[in-house]
Amino acid sequence: MIEIENLTMNYGALKALDGLSLNIQPGELFAFLGPNGAGKTTAIKLLTGLMKPMKGEVKLCGIDIQKEPLKAKALLGYVPDVAVFYEKLTAPEFMHFIADLFLMDVRHAAMRTNELFTQFNLHEHCGQRIENLSHGTRQRLAIASALLHEPKVFVIDEPMVGLDPIHARVVKEELKRQSQAGATVLMSTHLLNIAEELADRIGILHRGKLLFVGTLQELRAAQEKQGLKLEEIFLEMVS
Repeated sequence: MIEIENLTMNYGALKALDGLSLNIQPGELFAFLGPNGAGKTTAIKLLTGLMKPMKGEVKLCGIDIQKEPLKAKALLGYVPDVAVFYEKLTAPEFMHFIADLFLMDVRHAAMRTNELFTQFNLHEHCGQRIENLSHGTRQRLAIASALLHEPKVFVIDEPMVGLDPIHARVVKEELKRQSQAGATVLMSTHLLNIAEELADRIGILHRGKLLFVGTLQELRAAQEKQGLKLEEIFLEMVS
C-alpha cells in the first residue's frame, strides 16, 4: 500500500504540494488527475523517492522511503512520463540489467522477460538497440521492465503516452490485472476517459491541494452532478 502523510513541497515561492495526505490500499487502482502544474508529477517523484519533501512522509507497504530507500524501492515499479534507458542496449540486455539491479534469479528473470515480451509484443524488437525503437515501443519496454521484479506497488505517469489503440488496450488490461492480483497501482493521467474506465478511486489535484478523493459515483454525488461525465465535472472544478 501507499501511505502519504502531510506531503509538502515548494519551488521557491511556488507551493507545488500543500499538505497532501492519502492512503491507497493493496488491490486498488488509483488515478491522480489535475491540470498542468497541479502537483501530480511532484507527488509521484516524492513518493518514489526521486525527491525529498520539505515536510511529510511516504511509506510503501509500511516502509518509509526516506529512511529505508533501498528496502522501499525493492517493492516499487515505476514508469515516468518520459522513460530513460541506456540507449545502446537492446531490449533483452536492458531487462537483464534491471534484473541485476533487483538481484533476481537468472532463470526466473529470463522466464519473466519472455512472458512480458510476449504480452507487450516486444519479441520482434529484440535485435534492435533501444535508440532505434519507436516511442510507443519504448513505452511498452519501460512498462515491461518496471514489472519484471513483480512489484507490490506500481506507479506510472501518463501510461498511454505514444501507444496505439491495440497496445493501449494491452496496457489497460495489465493495470487492471496488477490491481486484481493485489498490487497497489497508482497512475497519473491527463486522459480523463482512462481514469473513468480503469480507476477504483480518483484524486483531483489542483494548485498543490487535493480537491477530492473517492469513486466517480461519490464525486458525482458530492458535486450534485448525477449522470455527467468525469470530464465535465473535472473542468468545472479546476476552471
